Amino acid sequence: MDRIRDLASKKAAVIFSKTSCCMCHSIKSLFYELGASPAIHELDQDPNGREMEWALRGLGCNPSVPAVFIGGKFVGSAKDVISLHVDGSLKQMLMDAKAIWF
Repeated sequence: MDRIRDLASKKAAVIFSKTSCCMCHSIKSLFYELGASPAIHELDQDPNGREMEWALRGLGCNPSVPAVFIGGKFVGSAKDVISLHVDGSLKQMLMDAKAIWF
């Protein structure tokens, strides 16, 4: 859990992902389209990925990826991020965290 918190706080936007996950790809694409350059941590390519996946499940991520953090705070999974995007608050969250500028 400490590694998750440490990695999540190092950049304004952080996505824990797996290379084979289509929803992860969609969320990463959304962030890029909004102008953000999130830190991406591919759990299936990290030697500690399995432990980090269990820690993310402990935070309530089910499925465990994608898990999105903005401004060091856990935002949620794909459905949470898409909901925030649809209601217009995702962009503001990214601006408040200084992940994008307008």
